[in-house]
Amino acid sequence: MELENQDLLNETEFKTEYPRRRALLPLWIKIFTWFFMIFGISVPFAIGFGAFGEAFDLSLYGIDTNQPLSLLGVFVLSLISFKAITAISLWFEKDYATDLAKIDSYIGFVLCLLMMVVYPFFDEHEGFSFHLRIEIFFIYFFFKKIDQIEYNWAKIKP
Repeated sequence: MELENQDLLNETEFKTEYPRRRALLPLWIKIFTWFFMIFGISVPFAIGFGAFGEAFDLSLYGIDTNQPLSLLGVFVLSLISFKAITAISLWFEKDYATDLAKIDSYIGFVLCLLMMVVYPFFDEHEGFSFHLRIEIFFIYFFFKKIDQIEYNWAKIKP
């Protein structure tokens, strides 16, 4: 009888430490996650500047504009917002975070490739000039790492 009471009061049986999903992310992804969360804070400010007719420089994947409420500006702001949502979901270990991260990397890879290969044919200011975008390498390794940890991410419940 005494052994049963002792087992019921054993605290180690009730303490189960689950690994954090965040621990699956390498340091460089954690740094970029914070960068894009902070970068996402700039979206309301850019919209505010645009509403008052002020310029606000925006650039992502080689897509540049200084008019936040133009068609191109809204497109860049929506990309930044999506990246911020993806970063927040990764940091707060949401179930859908790896899916968003893969979608984000697909979009980023395609846009970066288009800006490297297709855009130079239409750029009237410089003529044809090829620019290798360094982001494409980060996007590739980001996708590979997310693909690698996706199974373990799903197994760990927060």
